[in-house]
Amino acid sequence: MSGFTVRKYQDEDAEAVKEIFTLGMSEHVPSSFMHVLKQPLTQMVLMCTFCALLTSSKSFLLPVLALTLVLAGCRQFVVYSFHRYIETSLAKDLSNITEVYLQQKDSCFWVAESEGRVVGTVACLPSENAPECLELKRMSVRRSHRGRGIAKAMCGTVAEFTRDRGYAAVVLYTSVVQTDAQKLYEHSGYERCREFCVPELAARIMNFTLIEYKLQLHRC
Repeated sequence: MSGFTVRKYQDEDAEAVKEIFTLGMSEHVPSSFMHVLKQPLTQMVLMCTFCALLTSSKSFLLPVLALTLVLAGCRQFVVYSFHRYIETSLAKDLSNITEVYLQQKDSCFWVAESEGRVVGTVACLPSENAPECLELKRMSVRRSHRGRGIAKAMCGTVAEFTRDRGYAAVVLYTSVVQTDAQKLYEHSGYERCREFCVPELAARIMNFTLIEYKLQLHRC
């Protein structure tokens, strides 16, 4: 782990952790917008809107302007959805990391530090859906420090913590648009288990799905 260290979270890391999380999640807005545009329902609505306006107005400019407004509205919808998720997360576990992760059994929160600066975060806690597993959460690395093995090292930290406490596996959930994260987890030995749609209405409209991964540690 040359050039950085992975250590337990301290209270003075709070603002850096929130910043890394916010920036990391905001990066997914463009790819999520493209994901929405690729959906058959979105393409059908755009095509029907264009054809209807073109037929009724007999003008090419009006349909183009209308589609521009629709696309702008779609993007704002994606931005709003991500901002809402960020605000909810900051108000929940990330508002009191010590209590949620460090004072609870079999839970922990780590940061990666490079040259005195917090550049990455990761956490784990018992999984609600799989009692024999710990769930990896809040994995994020500053863009400026990616490609240095930080995320892989933090994955290893969580795996070691999970193994030491006798749990069978680590589980995690990542979104369909987080392709770099998917590659990281698969290279780290995680296996894809299932893919499912987020239950919130906004996610259903966007067909925004989550992927469950599992890293098996102890065979039952």
